[in-house]
Amino acid sequence: MGNSNSRSDSGIDVQNGLSGVSREKLPKTSPTVPITDGVSAANNNAMLKAERSMSRSASGADVTEKYLTQLVPIEKLSEILKEKSAKHGVNGIVSDVFVSQVFPQYADLGKRLFRLMHSASKATTAHLGTMAFRQQCERFLGIMDDEKILECYIKMYAEDDNPEFITKEGVTRLLFICYTIAMQHSGNAVLCPAINRTFGSVTKSIFFSHDNLSVGFVCRWFEQNLIRLVLLVHKYCLHTLTTSYRGLEQQSQSCGIELQTPVLEQRNPFPDAANKDASTSNYESLMPLSQAWLLAGGLPPLFSKPQTIQSPTSNKSSAAQIFKEKLSMMPSHWTLLYDSNDHGLGANRFLHHVLGYRGPTLVLIHTKDDQTYCIASPTEWKETHLYTGGEGSCIIQLFPKFVILEKKPNILYLNTSIRGYPKGVRAGSDPRKPIIAIDEHFEKVDCKGLAAVLIAIEVWGCGDKASRDVQLDIKKWQIKEAERQRTVKLTAADWMDHPDRYLLELGGRTNYNN
Repeated sequence: MGNSNSRSDSGIDVQNGLSGVSREKLPKTSPTVPITDGVSAANNNAMLKAERSMSRSASGADVTEKYLTQLVPIEKLSEILKEKSAKHGVNGIVSDVFVSQVFPQYADLGKRLFRLMHSASKATTAHLGTMAFRQQCERFLGIMDDEKILECYIKMYAEDDNPEFITKEGVTRLLFICYTIAMQHSGNAVLCPAINRTFGSVTKSIFFSHDNLSVGFVCRWFEQNLIRLVLLVHKYCLHTLTTSYRGLEQQSQSCGIELQTPVLEQRNPFPDAANKDASTSNYESLMPLSQAWLLAGGLPPLFSKPQTIQSPTSNKSSAAQIFKEKLSMMPSHWTLLYDSNDHGLGANRFLHHVLGYRGPTLVLIHTKDDQTYCIASPTEWKETHLYTGGEGSCIIQLFPKFVILEKKPNILYLNTSIRGYPKGVRAGSDPRKPIIAIDEHFEKVDCKGLAAVLIAIEVWGCGDKASRDVQLDIKKWQIKEAERQRTVKLTAADWMDHPDRYLLELGGRTNYNN
């Protein structure tokens, strides 16, 4: 009898408090039998152990005491799902009903979430009891730590037969659900032609030549590079679990919110195969839609914060619209400032299109050996002999592997005119060995100590619309000022003392206006 009765048929150690019944409460609920001899003591222990062994059912639900949930939406959802699961001949909630009613558009995500809750409840049946479902939902909703959330979703996509390891396919599936949810909540529900290339850069960075790796290692990689992608999916799951009962009460399937196109500042600013012209068929942008999504998940929020756009018919945003803005990670406000394929590759072209933009920028660099890097600047670029850049400055390798190389302030450098100092664009905390160094002619680039030929540069502005308007106003003023100085009319008296007159005379040109 001993230790065998201290566990239920699901293998749960009830004494550890997993069922919510503490050790101190159990003796109080047991019959008060005076221990007068060894027999009575043994009977008392047997009754206590028998009560403990029945504190959990095969479906993972508590049966010794009624579990009172503190979340009314979860209680309502569990009752609706229990009623619909009754058609399957079970007293609880089955996976198919949970997926079809709560996650109809993301069936794979729903199956994996139900399997995670089923595994955590230690249930031995294929279904979950109503009380167990409520408990697991509340525990899932109560996860607040970002690292715990990330670990939860990595385990969700781990191998079935070896849950401590995850394969390339598992990571790719996780990336795909992150991408799909982000697209459908940003108004760009399209599949980017470069999505396989984007996903491949992530899996290549994580796995190298391995087929699978431990869940802990993959979690650490996401924490350092792409933690915001997974947090986005968690926000969606939380919202869906707490609001889907509303649609089910009205006899209609619901996935939490209606996936409508939100108000965007502009249509999809990122090029894809569908919007390329025939004249530019050989041109491949450095910022396809999937690449912008991936960068938004790796950069600080100041680069990808959606723009607040008030509805023209209402001054107050609805709850659904507010949630869409929180859930959307697609940076619809990014604007292309400089493209070397259109504006020409050179230092003067770079300065003309980038200087004066008072907002965060992304400088994408592509080399002849098919490597792509990104320099993220949270502040405007300035010509100086000092290293600049505030919090959020970082250097990222985009292809062939996606990895954040360095993230710290004062790592950005731009100088094309100050003598005695290195000229060109540099990025890195060590001035003697910068991670990226572009020469003053914008012809060659040194990436991590390896020289390469520079073939393309793109600069994207990540500030609000006002930042772009200010830059355009400055450029208009500069053009007008140059035109005004070019057409200055001089009188005869002004020309006699003008320095250009003396320069012409020194050059040997005869002056007839003496």
